[in-house]
Amino acid sequence: MNFRRGASREEPEINLIPMIDVLLVIIIFLMLTTTYSRFSGLEINLPTADVEQKEERSSEISVEITALGQILVNRSPLPDSEVSTIAGALSHAATEIKDPVIVINADAKAIHQRVIDVMQAAQNAGYPRLTFATQSRPPASASAPAAPSPHSR
Repeated sequence: MNFRRGASREEPEINLIPMIDVLLVIIIFLMLTTTYSRFSGLEINLPTADVEQKEERSSEISVEITALGQILVNRSPLPDSEVSTIAGALSHAATEIKDPVIVINADAKAIHQRVIDVMQAAQNAGYPRLTFATQSRPPASASAPAAPSPHSR
């Protein structure tokens, strides 16, 4: 029943100001409680290699590590795998070489500790330049093994 004839009804309104105030408070709360952490990572600049580039082989000392753990310096086997023995063999092999590069040819099944021992011996002997030789995988149709190629560390 409408007892008020001719009187118009007011349309209900939503008051936006309190809602905006509440949203601003929530945004400020989120901004203050968010932790801004700076993620740090290790930046590594990897070397590039050209296939056509010829490398000097005269300043290289080859160190082979067999699957059984035997170490050979320039194809000469060492009596044991102690770091001091390896360092002495590297120093002896580099007597006439200025700034030699140690090329480590480790078998895929070689003990990892032997590779670390060779690296430590090179450091002890004062030879910071190390290279690891790898071989590329042959294509599926080829059955001949690929030639080893050294890759810098």
